[in-house]
Amino acid sequence: MTAAAQARTRLERVRASVAIASLALQQIEDDLDAGDVDQAELAAILRELIEDTDPPGGSLPSLAQLLTAAARRAGQIEPDRDGDASCPLREAAALITDNAGQCLIWAAQALDPQGDSA
Repeated sequence: MTAAAQARTRLERVRASVAIASLALQQIEDDLDAGDVDQAELAAILRELIEDTDPPGGSLPSLAQLLTAAARRAGQIEPDRDGDASCPLREAAALITDNAGQCLIWAAQALDPQGDSA
């Protein structure tokens, strides 16, 4: 298989995976829109999004890990090795884990302070 064919196949797998992830996120959004979701259940759902005690580690840590892998690769192939591509990817990963993750924790605790801590 040629390098171009391998890249095309890889891109097709990525597109399919993103489509599957998008469908899964849509399902979660639909569940959140259900009229019978109470505050404890909403808190549990939020905690599930950030749960990192059971690998692969929840959706946000997994997304951050994916961005970190992209940053590593970008750092290897950047023409000038100046970080123009890899640094923003690392920053995006940090924002997801530090900011978004912490905001979900705060929201879950506000909704259900007695629930499992994330």
